[in-house]
Amino acid sequence: MVDFASLRRQWLASPRADILAGTVVALALIPEAIGFSIIAGVDPSIGLYAAFSIAVITALVGGRPGMISAATAAIAVLVVPLIREHGVGYLFAATVLMGVIQIVAGFLRLDLLMQYVSRSVITGFVNALAILIFLAQVPQLTGVTWITYAMVAAGLAIIYLLPRLTKAVPSPLVAIAVLTSVAIAGNLQVNTVGDMGHLPSSLPMFAIPDVPLTFEMLLIILPYALTMAAVGLLESMLTAQIVDDLTDTPSDKRREMKGQGLANLVTGFLGGMGGCAMIGQSVINVKSGGSTRLSALVAGVFLLVLNVAFGPLVARIPMPSLVAVMIMVSIGTFSWRSIRDIRSHPWQSSVVMVATVAVVVGTHDLAQGVLAGVVLSGLFFASKVKRLFTVASELSSDGATRTYRLSGQAFFASSDSFVGAFDFKEVLDRVVIDLSDAHFWDISAVGTLDKTVLKFRREGAAVEVVGLNKASAALVERFGIHDKPGTDATLGAH
Repeated sequence: MVDFASLRRQWLASPRADILAGTVVALALIPEAIGFSIIAGVDPSIGLYAAFSIAVITALVGGRPGMISAATAAIAVLVVPLIREHGVGYLFAATVLMGVIQIVAGFLRLDLLMQYVSRSVITGFVNALAILIFLAQVPQLTGVTWITYAMVAAGLAIIYLLPRLTKAVPSPLVAIAVLTSVAIAGNLQVNTVGDMGHLPSSLPMFAIPDVPLTFEMLLIILPYALTMAAVGLLESMLTAQIVDDLTDTPSDKRREMKGQGLANLVTGFLGGMGGCAMIGQSVINVKSGGSTRLSALVAGVFLLVLNVAFGPLVARIPMPSLVAVMIMVSIGTFSWRSIRDIRSHPWQSSVVMVATVAVVVGTHDLAQGVLAGVVLSGLFFASKVKRLFTVASELSSDGATRTYRLSGQAFFASSDSFVGAFDFKEVLDRVVIDLSDAHFWDISAVGTLDKTVLKFRREGAAVEVVGLNKASAALVERFGIHDKPGTDATLGAH
């Protein structure tokens, strides 16, 4: 049964605002799609077709209403060697395979891996992306006349001051319209969208990638497709989480993964490059009033209409107007509060955030930065849990029995603390290892227990292990060796 109330919320909650927001996004997408095509070394139409296709399909079947997906720099930089060595046909084939892999990932629930990305990593990701968005505007601000700077300043003034007078129309859209009119009327000498590359004049056509259907071809594109799929899903899941926070609404990450996959699958057959969610464009959309699927659909459709039907006019849009919009996005995306929080937050969280920013900005690779942040977060967490592991001991009144009481989490990082807490040279008749307040997590902990028991036995002491909880006892019973036939220890569980 069709849930019309849900459809209305996802499509028609605020149609006017969504249409206007989608218009702003479409205009901002044009130079970015062209720029990403240049990065990849392909014709601008490939990036523009991808932006149209991915935006429309994810709007229809994605799991995050209001999020914008299109061709991205993160994917573009990955395919440069593939295009250079094998040609653009292999790019389309890799994009198709990328989509298939992402759909499979959605069915395998790999979205759950996002649970292991800490808030510090997400903050670092956001801040790094804001910096990269700003740095991407620098080429448009170097080697230019004062008119460019004046237009950027005027654009920012309109963007930030107009909302104080009225919010009926998104201020970025007004800034683009006003500056375009001024540039055309005054015949101002500034860079335009047309200077970035040729705009397509026809609709994309469905076609099978022109590659040999052989196993050798598959081996060539598979490594690229896997990397493209992983990077695309990582950026999309992080962007979805950020839009969730901006709008205070939930999203279906599993559906989003499948939607991203279907979008890339279709895009490969339409002559487009791979893509994923775009945090910059998503922020533009949200801040311009876009909140439903309609805004993303309008962005994709209007982008294609602009290029095909109004290409000559679009080509005359001055780049300073779009630079002003992207600077606004950069400022709005950066978490300024995170700078103030560096002093008050735990130093480990601050190190993770700063490291994520540094790696992303240094490599221009969001995936590497997030991976570095996740690894650091894991190391700091393991170190913290390790310090919570303690061992106390008590000698019986007759001096013949020592009881060791272990508490905390026993796993690979606490193994050294585990073994180092015992005095194997003490002369004893009997040793009791009480694990009532401990929990075993992995085979490293089991191996450490085996090592401890066997060392005491070699010193002539009888060993009794007591207090294991049910889960820990099952792990020890399966992987441990000290309680197998032929040993003196007994294994107690309660």
